[in-house]
Amino acid sequence: MAGPDTSSTVRRGYDADMPAIMSVMERAFDPRHGEAWTLAQCLATLALPGYRWLVSQGPGGAIAGFLLARTVMSESEMMLLAVLPRSRCQGIGRALVRRWLDDARDDGVERVFLEVRADNRAIGLYRDFGFIETGRRPDYYLGTDGARLDAISMAFDLQVKV
Repeated sequence: MAGPDTSSTVRRGYDADMPAIMSVMERAFDPRHGEAWTLAQCLATLALPGYRWLVSQGPGGAIAGFLLARTVMSESEMMLLAVLPRSRCQGIGRALVRRWLDDARDDGVERVFLEVRADNRAIGLYRDFGFIETGRRPDYYLGTDGARLDAISMAFDLQVKV
């Protein structure tokens, strides 16, 4: 396993980043689960209040990961998190989540939420930040291969500093 990627930075994502975000999306999400969003869906979020894109950009300017969150009043929900397969286990996902949580705190958010497939390796990452399982939707995800997987709802109280 590779060590943390200290050469990348996390910054706010903008409309000019959409081609790179879509490239990451196409490579990062397993098509069996149908989780990738379309370009139209992603572009629509840019015009909606409360949505924020974060991107992880390496020294050459390439985007290796992104996070999309939606904030409404005192709550924020992670909608999407993706890291290029070749860039995983380098701290990129961790840096994106940390930036989301820091930004949410700065915005006065009190509680954050996410939902994840029960077989997703990122569950350990979320637990490291203090997220706890708050619910489960049995057989929520249906893969193109017919496999069904639970959705796990997780939450974290931002009053605790990570």
